[in-house]
Amino acid sequence: MSAPPAADGRVRCSWAGPSQLYVEYHDTEWGRPLHGDDALFERLCLEAFQSGLAWITILRKRPAFRAAFADFAIDRVAEFTAADVERLMADQGIVRNRAKIESAIANAKVARELEPGLDELLWSFAPQRRPRPATGADIPATSPESIALAKELKRRGFRFVGPTTAYALMQATGMVDDHLADCWVLP
Repeated sequence: MSAPPAADGRVRCSWAGPSQLYVEYHDTEWGRPLHGDDALFERLCLEAFQSGLAWITILRKRPAFRAAFADFAIDRVAEFTAADVERLMADQGIVRNRAKIESAIANAKVARELEPGLDELLWSFAPQRRPRPATGADIPATSPESIALAKELKRRGFRFVGPTTAYALMQATGMVDDHLADCWVLP
């Protein structure tokens, strides 16, 4: 079920409030098709960092993440060293989880070598469009496509991207449209 209309009269997905960060993310990014290797790498990393945390934590730290991870430029992150890991572990502006930091760097190395690229690989797992869900209960945590995507990413050497994280990535980048049926955001 969507939230009641906000002060602006718009009906949004129930998770999109009350934080203005959530509202802005919902209205301008979440569920909108995203392309570009570096842009998708950022979302892949942020979804992995979110694992076990509230998404609002990641949204609040996003500017610091971008600064710390060279705007998620794959070629630059792939060159990070052990000294960079220690720098990131000391950065209070980001989530300081060594396994997640090391995974982001390792994933950049894998992404850099992908032919024809991360964008094409990820989008090749996008399912056929389906009707929007009526309620939040109709939204799955995984899908056959996210399970297959996670398996393929793991096969290629990516870390910290299981089926649930892969599905969240698909939602965030518009590969699936899980805006609720009565949400104002257009497909």
